Amino acid sequence: MIGIIDYGMGNLFSVSKALERLDAAYFISENKEELLQADALILPGVGAFKDAMERLNETGLTQMIHAFVESGRPLLGICLGMQLLFDESEEHGINQGLKLLPGKIVRFSGISEEGESYKVPHMGWNKLSFKQSSFLTDNLVEDYAYFVHSYYADTEDEMIIASCSYYKEVPAVVGAGNVYGMQFHPEKSSKLGMQLLSNFTDLIKKG
Repeated sequence: MIGIIDYGMGNLFSVSKALERLDAAYFISENKEELLQADALILPGVGAFKDAMERLNETGLTQMIHAFVESGRPLLGICLGMQLLFDESEEHGINQGLKLLPGKIVRFSGISEEGESYKVPHMGWNKLSFKQSSFLTDNLVEDYAYFVHSYYADTEDEMIIASCSYYKEVPAVVGAGNVYGMQFHPEKSSKLGMQLLSNFTDLIKKG
């Protein structure tokens, strides 16, 4: 059973509908004890990093997430949920994250290395480039995912499972140990997105 963490800043409907299409058992909860009983957790997110961390901290969900990860069960962060996995973010000042993955969330500069101005936020379909083997990308071919974000993860190369190019290489799928993240919304990213989610749910079934 997959638990979707409800802390008031996630697109719960689209994630839950995607899991339904995959016939994956799930529940949505803000209850720490209930979430700790899940086989895997999904941390969705839409909005500002600072606001999201304040809600997680105030509700005790931060401690719950750490306890869950320490148990060895898988956690998947989606969009803002992925960014929250990292050490800190520069959005609206420096704010501490969950510190489950090394790195910092930084804003697109809007100026390329060649001095060309580009649009922020990064919005649209970009092709993923697989960087290292992972169960998330097993038996998949590189395809397009839909992005909407103004900030990206500045992290170590070994954390990056897949990237995309938006005037520079941007982490798209990250992971270490039992902690994973997707910068885009897989549930809105057509075939590839659903395949990635399917591989995540398959991990639960195998477990």
